[in-house]
This record gives sequence, structure tokens and C-alpha cells, in this order.
Amino acid sequence: MSNLGFALEGAWKVLLAGLLLGAGLPAIFALGIRSMAFGAGGDAEVDHAPPHPVGRIGAYLLFAVVLLAVVLGITFIVAGGFGKALSFEHIYPTIVDK
Repeated sequence: MSNLGFALEGAWKVLLAGLLLGAGLPAIFALGIRSMAFGAGGDAEVDHAPPHPVGRIGAYLLFAVVLLAVVLGITFIVAGGFGKALSFEHIYPTIVDK
């Protein structure tokens, strides 16, 4: 019975990673696009509302999160190719020897 528990434990981790990276990043990007339209106002909105600077700032923050995830993913792949590893032991990621 413990093998089933190990399999289910691994399965939910894979599911969580898939949701976060597979559907999460495009969803964050879509929220950034919607926030940019809210920030632009006018013809970008259905009700032709005035521009909102908070929407534009929120969009830039959401785009920064997506960009950071992409850069970390590329860094992880490149570091593995050079025999290194990406470590999150500190607050910021570092490249260390395997």
C-alpha cells in the first residue's frame, strides 16, 4: 500500500507543476494583456473608460513575472547542459556545481 502512496504523492506534484507552468504562465500573461487594456482605457475597453495608470503598472508586473519564469527556465536548461545546477538555497537563484 505504501507504493500507491508514493505514486500518488509524486502524481500531485507533477499535476501542480503542470498547472503552474503549463496553464499558469499563459493565464498570468492573459491577465497582463487584460490589465494593459484596462490601463489604456478608451477603445481598448468595452465601456470606453478613461485610462487607469494602475492597470498599466499591474500589467508590467505580470509581464515581469512571466519573463522571470522564462529566464529561469532557460537558465535551468543551459546550466544542466554545462554540468551545473540551478540552486534556490538563497533568496535569489544561483548556478552551482552538481
